Amino acid sequence: MNASDPGPSAEAQLRAAPPHALVPTARRLLAERVGALDLTLLLADYGLAVLQPVTHLPYTGDTVSAHEGPAGTAFTTQHPVLEVTADPATRMVHLPVTVRGDRLGVLSVRVPTPSAEPDTVLQLADFATALGHEIAAAGRHTDLYLQARRTRRLTLAAEMQWQLLPGRAYACEECVLGAHLEPAYSIGGDTFDWSAGADDLTLTVTDGMGEGIDAALLAGLTIGALRNARRAGLGLADQACLADQAVYSRYGGKMYASTLLLRLDLATGTAHAVDAGSPRLYRQRGNTVERVEFEAQLPLGMMEETLYEEQTFQVEKGDRLLAISTGVHGTRSRTGETFGEGVLRQILRATRQTAPQEAARAVVAGLIEHVDSAELESDAAVVCLDWTGRIAQ
Repeated sequence: MNASDPGPSAEAQLRAAPPHALVPTARRLLAERVGALDLTLLLADYGLAVLQPVTHLPYTGDTVSAHEGPAGTAFTTQHPVLEVTADPATRMVHLPVTVRGDRLGVLSVRVPTPSAEPDTVLQLADFATALGHEIAAAGRHTDLYLQARRTRRLTLAAEMQWQLLPGRAYACEECVLGAHLEPAYSIGGDTFDWSAGADDLTLTVTDGMGEGIDAALLAGLTIGALRNARRAGLGLADQACLADQAVYSRYGGKMYASTLLLRLDLATGTAHAVDAGSPRLYRQRGNTVERVEFEAQLPLGMMEETLYEEQTFQVEKGDRLLAISTGVHGTRSRTGETFGEGVLRQILRATRQTAPQEAARAVVAGLIEHVDSAELESDAAVVCLDWTGRIAQ
């Protein structure tokens, strides 16, 4: 390598690093390139309540709020935050670590004050994004980053459920979506799934019967069957039929999975739906919040060889869709009042300007307040989608 050769890019060096060594590699790279004095990778926990530093496991450093303070602000707003420190010679730059809309955490970098210029901050933001992609890939080869997200041990059922998920958020030209599950560390049968293609986005919200391992096994079978049918190129109704047969053949109608299946045409906003059970869908258009009503069809696996039919509705630019499981709309307070549509509508109006993942979290927070308990007794799944539509070419 001659003197004029800058050597491998930072991205290439991150890719070449061992999966467990991304943080020390990032620390070395930023020290060389921008004179960084220190670096901390903070990952969001499963409940999206705190950010935890990736350090030597099984121990981690002190947590910080995922919604307050400089790091929490960077995580919530998805913009870099520059923090003035007690030392006038240094600044802290807090950068969102996000992969295709899925918020993983925050990269906090201490730099000399002269380095805290807009151009350097932009370079650091690009670096944080590259690091996020490597963290996502490294999760296939090491437990380090999954363990660092935990404030306590997950139940086995929750472990199974979290491994099923495609992520907690996704963003593309036509839409942005975010999702939230509670109780995060002991979730059982409620889950969600999505897949984006060149022409459409398929989204499902599933509410499985039972509790614990039984519910997690049912959810795993249901999601696996739906993915198998989807990847075989079947239409939405046929996906439901195949999953229905798979669940019935295993449980004989004794256990079943209530599922809402949606497929949105990315070019036109036409949405196809199969309502196979209890999850509900709401549409927020302007200041109006309305439930999107479908013809109710049997849950997957309740009866043998059930035939399903698709229905359609239209999504317009600026619409927000919210899909919720029974654990949200059917939950009662200690006085017997259901969460209901009234409270839900209030929360949706109050969070209209927030990002979908924050809106989904706010719905669950409102539910927890409604039941007056630190943790829910029933599973709750919320998926929020903002539709912007495809820009005409």
